Amino acid sequence: MAPTLTLKSGTSWPDAWQRCLAVAPEAFRDDRVLNLWNGGWQPDGRVLPAVSPVDGSPIAGPPRLDGATAQRAVRAALDQHRAWRHVPLEERRARVAATLDALTEHRTLLALLLVWEIGKPWRLAQADVDRAIDGVRWYVDGIDPMLTGRAPLDGPVSNIASWNYPMSVLVHAVLVQALAGNAVIAKTPTDGGVACLTLACALAAREGIPVTLVSGSGGELSEALVRAPEIGCVSFVGGRDTGAAVATTLADLGKRHVLEQEGLNTWGIWNHSDWDALTAVIPKLFDYGKQRCTAYPRFVVQRQLFDAFLAAYLPAVRALRVGHPLAVEDPGDPCPELDFGPVINAAKAKELQDQVAEAVERGAVPLYRGSPGDARFLPGQDTSAYVQPVTLLNPPRSSPLHHAEPFGPVDTIVLVDTEAELLAAMNASNGALVATLSTDDRATYERLAPQIRAFKVGHGTPRSRGDRDELFGGLGASWRGAFVGGELLVRAVTRGPAGERLPGNFPEYQLLP
Repeated sequence: MAPTLTLKSGTSWPDAWQRCLAVAPEAFRDDRVLNLWNGGWQPDGRVLPAVSPVDGSPIAGPPRLDGATAQRAVRAALDQHRAWRHVPLEERRARVAATLDALTEHRTLLALLLVWEIGKPWRLAQADVDRAIDGVRWYVDGIDPMLTGRAPLDGPVSNIASWNYPMSVLVHAVLVQALAGNAVIAKTPTDGGVACLTLACALAAREGIPVTLVSGSGGELSEALVRAPEIGCVSFVGGRDTGAAVATTLADLGKRHVLEQEGLNTWGIWNHSDWDALTAVIPKLFDYGKQRCTAYPRFVVQRQLFDAFLAAYLPAVRALRVGHPLAVEDPGDPCPELDFGPVINAAKAKELQDQVAEAVERGAVPLYRGSPGDARFLPGQDTSAYVQPVTLLNPPRSSPLHHAEPFGPVDTIVLVDTEAELLAAMNASNGALVATLSTDDRATYERLAPQIRAFKVGHGTPRSRGDRDELFGGLGASWRGAFVGGELLVRAVTRGPAGERLPGNFPEYQLLP
């Protein structure tokens, strides 16, 4: 009989909230967070109710501004930008370094907020915070040659990012942009992360970093955060539909931009025999329930290897650990080691379950479905945002699971007989961020990899965004604008010599680094 679980001591949402009030009273009130603009914390915006995906309990919601207030915030950010761009690099470096020290001091609280707000298991929540801190320190230590011959942009950088990596993507980008001499604006994601971002921005603002943090609907704030003439660059992370609308606007305006969009990242299996290596990596591919821009939800498998593939794949997926990220047997126990917890909300869980059911009705073959009875839950807790792992063979072409990224713990498998079919199936979404090809023959990999439309292609190993000096971008419809990572992130948010062509995907050219 499974033991009865309880919440780890000191990790409840009220515990986290009281700690936020104590650490940053300027940014938190008893019942809400504040927006940060014009150099101060503002009690404006209509607060929307929000619940935690972990157990459906109430948490802090975003204080949504109207468009007119957002315009005033952008104009104030331009004033900050005009002052900050003249601050000497050494002073900017010192202020960013002090911010990193403060983030390090409050690492556990930031991670706990990520658990409650977006459902990350404890290990992954800590990793998100650590990657932000360590990544920005790399720039603090090495920024000088990256800025040689370059200057800040003419206006602040506007950041619109998805909810899944508030620290290692959004806060990381904001601090590097500020280090490079720009004031920065960040929009809190609609689906989660507002308290974590508020705390991080409070710590940065205390050190004099010119940061603006606002909440609101994308449609209402886009006039200010995308189209406003004061904006020097737009950095966007999100879906293709929204990204395409943003890209069209920016192309018309001729504005600097970095648009990371979704793509169906694929893992190909062709003339492969190292099945132990594949078994070992499968659980890692399910980190955070595949709610990552570099997740691999599609396997393209040589038909004659399908039996061997299943023998390697199924034991690994059956061993996945799912449940409440803070549920323990004894209140003093460490947080559980989980592969994933909930998806971002109950609506997303239902969408995934409906897509799976529809795909099966139209001919997909269910190869594996996890059981809720195997998950770790508290007695009586709300589990409406949890999706157990699912694997489908041959999703029908009419299903979104055939051509789009599910952003959840759903794998699909497509069988192929020729190299041409392999490449066609791996390129199903017209461009991706990452891909991997498992094949025993290095020459085969070298021949096929350049024909896979992904920015990074691994040989039997997964690829990721990377850290520090590793470049990042996407091919096809998965990316628009300047590539980032390493020195390219600094180049994307600074001005270089006249006529400079940044590496990236632009309407008038594509330039690979």
